[in-house]
Amino acid sequence: MRKRDNIIRIWAIAVLYIVIALIYVGRLLYLQVSGQDYYSMSTPSRTYSRTVKIQAQRGEIFDRNGNPLVYNNYSHNIALDYASLPADDKASNDIMISLVDAARILGMADCIVEPKESLVVTAEPGVGLSYSMSDSFLDSSRGRKYTRLIGELNVKDGASLEEQAEALLLHYGIAEWDDNDELSYRYTYESCAFLLELRLDMDLSGFSSVSPYVLIEGADLELLTIAEETCPRGILIQVSAERVYNYPGYASHILGRVGKIPGKKLEYYTELGYPMDAVVGLEGVEQSFEEYLRGTDGELKITEDSYGNVLSAEVTKEPLPGHDVYLTLDIEMQMVAEKALAENIFKIREEAKWSGPLHGEDASAGAMTVLDVDTGEILAICSYPTFNLATWNEDYAVISTAEPGPLFNRALYGTYAPGSTFKVGVSVAALEEKIIEKNTYINAQGMYMYYADSGYTPRCWLYLMTGDSHGPINVVEAIQESCNYFFYDVGRRLTIEKMNEYCKHFGLGEPTGIELPEKTGILAGPDYRADNGLNQWSPGDTLQAAIGQSDNLFTPLQLSTYLSTILNGGTRYNAHLLYQVRSYGGERILHQNQPTIASEIEIADDILDTVREGMRGVMDNGSAASVFSGYAIPVGGKTGTAQVSDTKSDNGVMTAFAPFDDPEIVISCIIEQGSGGTEAGYSVRDVFDYYFRDEIAAIAAAEAEEEIWYGDYDYSYDYDYSDEWGG
Repeated sequence: MRKRDNIIRIWAIAVLYIVIALIYVGRLLYLQVSGQDYYSMSTPSRTYSRTVKIQAQRGEIFDRNGNPLVYNNYSHNIALDYASLPADDKASNDIMISLVDAARILGMADCIVEPKESLVVTAEPGVGLSYSMSDSFLDSSRGRKYTRLIGELNVKDGASLEEQAEALLLHYGIAEWDDNDELSYRYTYESCAFLLELRLDMDLSGFSSVSPYVLIEGADLELLTIAEETCPRGILIQVSAERVYNYPGYASHILGRVGKIPGKKLEYYTELGYPMDAVVGLEGVEQSFEEYLRGTDGELKITEDSYGNVLSAEVTKEPLPGHDVYLTLDIEMQMVAEKALAENIFKIREEAKWSGPLHGEDASAGAMTVLDVDTGEILAICSYPTFNLATWNEDYAVISTAEPGPLFNRALYGTYAPGSTFKVGVSVAALEEKIIEKNTYINAQGMYMYYADSGYTPRCWLYLMTGDSHGPINVVEAIQESCNYFFYDVGRRLTIEKMNEYCKHFGLGEPTGIELPEKTGILAGPDYRADNGLNQWSPGDTLQAAIGQSDNLFTPLQLSTYLSTILNGGTRYNAHLLYQVRSYGGERILHQNQPTIASEIEIADDILDTVREGMRGVMDNGSAASVFSGYAIPVGGKTGTAQVSDTKSDNGVMTAFAPFDDPEIVISCIIEQGSGGTEAGYSVRDVFDYYFRDEIAAIAAAEAEEEIWYGDYDYSYDYDYSDEWGG
C-alpha cells in the first residue's frame, strides 16, 4: 500500500508540473507567434529629442615670437535648462535652492551669478521682505519688460512694489495662500528674496530653450558632481572660455574685446550663421580677425522620456576650434614703447615747470608706431593714456569719461599736423621734379617777401626767435636746420598739385592698409577745400602746406608709412598686423601673410642719399642732437613742431629710422602739447635701445675692452727715439 501511494503522489506531481509547463509554453507561443505584441497594445512611452550647442574654442592671439597675448581660460558653468526644468514651480525652485546651497556650503558663494538690476528684494530676519527699485531701471529695456510682465499678472495700475512683489511671489510658486487667505512663504526669507530676484532676472534675460540661464560660474569638480547627482534634470553643465590677457594693460587699443553680439549687428551675424547668443569680437584684433578666431559650434542631441530622464546623449556635430592668430607685434617692444611714451610725457610736464608757460606743462597724451621698413609689419603701436582690458568692466565708468580719453586710439584715430617732418617729402618731390638740386642754394632772408604786395610775409622760425636768418642754404642744410624760408620758396615753385602727387604716393592722406579701422587724415590742397565747402585755396596756403601746416593732418601710423616709403625708394607697403594664422594649438601654419605693395614710384638713389644726409644731420647736429648725438647706432630722422592754439603748448613730432646705412625700422612719435619735436625723441631713443640692444651691448663691450687694454698698456720705452725725432 505504501509503495502504491508513493507512485500516485509521483504521478500527481508530474501531471501538475506538465500542466504548469504547458501553460507557460502556451503563453509564450501566444505572445511570440499567434498573440499580438503586448507592447503594441499598451500606450507607447513618449521620448523627446532636443539639440544643445557645444561651444567651440575661440582661437588665441600671439605676438610674432609666439608669446601668448590673449588665451582661453576654461571653466565649467552650471546653467538652468529651459527644456528639462520641471514645469512645476516648486520643483524648479527646489533645484535652484539646492544648487545655491551646495555652492555656499563648499565656499563657492562668489561663483553664484548675481541677478542684473531689477526689483531689489531684501530679507529682514524676523520681519519679512522689503522691496526697492531705481527710477532708471523702469526707463531701460529690461524695465519695459518688467512692466509688461506685471501687466500680464493683472496687477492694477499704480500698484505698490509690495503688491507687485506679491503677484510675482505667487506667480513663481515662491509663496502661496494659506487656509486663512494669508500669504505663506515656502522657504526662508533669505531664500525667498534670492529666488524672487533670480526668477525675475531669468524672465527679463530671455530664458528660453535656446538661451540657458547660467546660475553658477566656475564650478569645481565637487560641485559639478553634487549638481549632477542631486539634479538629474533641469540643468546643463557648460564649458565656457574666458579671454585672459597675458600682458594686462599693454596693446589694449589693438587687441580689443569679445562679447555678445551687439543689437545693431545681430542681423549681420545671424545671416552669417551665428547663433543669437554667440560671442564675437567687438573691436580691435578680436573683431578684425573674427573669421580666423571664430570656431564652429558643435551639437549634442539629447533624448529624454516624458519624465525628463535622459535616455541618451549623442554628439551629432563635432565642435571645430578657431584658428590661432599671430600678430606682427613684438610684445616686448610694445611694452618698452608704451612705457617710454608714458614716462616721456611725465618728464616733459615736470621739466616744463622750470620753463615757463606753454612749454609742455599741459602734455598729457601721445602715440607712437614702429614699422618694419621692408615689409610694412607693425612691430609696436601704442597710444597714451591707455587702459587695462583685464579690468574693463570694473573700470569702464571711469575710463569712458576720463580726460584726455584713454579709450581713444591716437595711433590710428588721432590726426595731427606733421610740422617739419613733412619737409622730407617736399624735398624728394622738388629734387625729382628738378625744381632744385643738391647744391642749389636759396638765400633764406628770414621774412619771405614773394607775396609782400598782398600783405602776406611769412617768416622762418629762426627770424621769429632771434631776428636772424639762415642765409644761403641748400636742401641738406635746410632739412637739418628745418629752414621754413627755404621750403616756402621750394613749395611755391613745386606747386601744391605736384607736392600732393608725391605725398599721396608716400601714403599721406591715404589708408595705411592696417586691418583695423583708422582715419585717413587730410592732405591739404584745393581738392580738400572744394570737397568740404571750405575757403578757396590761396598761394599762401601752399607755403604753409610746404612746411607741414595748413590743413595737413595725419595719423602717427601714416607718418611711419610715409617715411618708410621714401626710404624704400618709393615702394609703399601696406602696414599690417597679421603675421600668421595657425591651427588651434599652433601645429600647422595655415596662412603666412606676405608684404603687399600699395603704390610704387621710383626715387633716384642720389636723391634718396641727399635727403637721408639731411636727416642724419638732424640727429647729429640739428634739433635732435641733444638726444642722439653720439648715439651708438647711426640714425636719421626729422623733428617737427606743430602749433595747436594760443592757449596750448605746441605738439612735438618726430619720425626717425635706423640703422642709417641700411634702414630696418621707422619710428614715429607724436606728443600732444609736447612743446617740440626734440622732446619726442626720448621715447624714440628708448625703442631704438631695445631693438638694437645686442649691437649696443657689443659696442659697449668692445669699448670697455679697449679701455682695459689701454689701461694695462706699459708706456715705458726701452728704445730712445729722440735721435730719429732730431733731438
